[in-house]
Amino acid sequence: MSCCVIFCEILLAILLPPLGVCIRHGCCSVEFCICLVLTILGYIPGIIYALYAIACLDPDRFRGDYYELA
Repeated sequence: MSCCVIFCEILLAILLPPLGVCIRHGCCSVEFCICLVLTILGYIPGIIYALYAIACLDPDRFRGDYYELA
C-alpha cells in the first residue's frame, strides 16, 4: 500500500474511528465491530483501537486463513 492510502486511513481513524477500520478491514469484520463498540463507549478508546487495527493488523493474513478453512 502507498503512504498516501495509509495516511488517509489514519486520518479517518482519528476523525471517525469505525470508518477508517471499515475501509481497511471491511464492514462485517471483527475489527470493525470492536472499534464500533469502543467508539460508542468512549471516543478515545475507539481511536486507539482504530490506529492499532490500521497500523498493526494485516487484513490479508487473517482472511487467507479463514478461506482456507472453509
